[in-house]
Amino acid sequence: MNSKTWRHALTGMALVMAASAPVWAAKVSMETATANSVVGLMPQAMAPIWAEAGIDVELAMGQTLTKSLLKLGQGSLDTSVVPPPAYANLGKGKGPYAKLGAEKGQPLAENVRAMWGFSASNYHPIVWADGGINSWADVKGKRVYIGPPAGAANAQIMALIKRAAGLEEGKDYTGVKAPWGVAVQGFKDGQYDLAVIPAGLGSQAITEIALARSIRILGMPADAVPPSALGMIQAKIPAGTYAGQVNGKEDLVSWQTVMMVMVNKDVPEQTVYQLTKTYAQSRKRLAEGNALLKELPTDNLFGGVIAPLHAGAARYYKEAGIAVPAELAPR
Repeated sequence: MNSKTWRHALTGMALVMAASAPVWAAKVSMETATANSVVGLMPQAMAPIWAEAGIDVELAMGQTLTKSLLKLGQGSLDTSVVPPPAYANLGKGKGPYAKLGAEKGQPLAENVRAMWGFSASNYHPIVWADGGINSWADVKGKRVYIGPPAGAANAQIMALIKRAAGLEEGKDYTGVKAPWGVAVQGFKDGQYDLAVIPAGLGSQAITEIALARSIRILGMPADAVPPSALGMIQAKIPAGTYAGQVNGKEDLVSWQTVMMVMVNKDVPEQTVYQLTKTYAQSRKRLAEGNALLKELPTDNLFGGVIAPLHAGAARYYKEAGIAVPAELAPR
């Protein structure tokens, strides 16, 4: 093969490689929680779909989302799943942001915008069927897993227990804080008597626990409505969801977390528009691919959203004919 032929061959190979390589319109850093939760599964399942739309999402799993929100406000992270209470607390300098105070927390909150909301996980209050806890009254004096240190889940779980049983952490029971990733194993190892675990309905992790040893899930009172400020809605765990659940023949009232997907205000409008549009139009595809995501297609896209929208997200909603509540208008 002469040199001219070689040049033509190399040029052809380069063109083929260029055509087959993805052309990224944008690269976005993103954080979310544990991989086996709806909060982790949703962005994980969306990453290849966003890639098809030209957005390279660099996803970090297993993060503490209250810390992720800080990174958003500081500009060191592009987007993240965020619990609504965390955003509210940051602006007020309360909860996990008490050391910052409102003076430092509010400017950080003002650097963050919302894209959409989604229903995340149902809280499953789980005890061993033979462990001596048959009702909420039996939780008094016990050790209870209440989520990661400094996480928004602490307030949610403590509110759930207080509403269900009138019990207060530190007074009536001992709260145990540990990362989500060790919650199930800690329960198996006997580190706590009650584990309040957020998970999608039919969670594989909970199914495996129940198959190894029978469990009881403590249901909430029928009139137990969660405080609106805590980013939860009332839901249910349907009868027959888990084999190995001794009270599995009845529907149980539970509380379900709702989350926001948030973004730093300086992320380009076109990138945010594409992220939002691709997610909104792919929810059915997500549900078909994983049973734990089956609730996403029927979600209110503004459910749990308590922050103003990014202009890119608002642009998509206007284009799609979706009315944006006045309080969420971009600013």
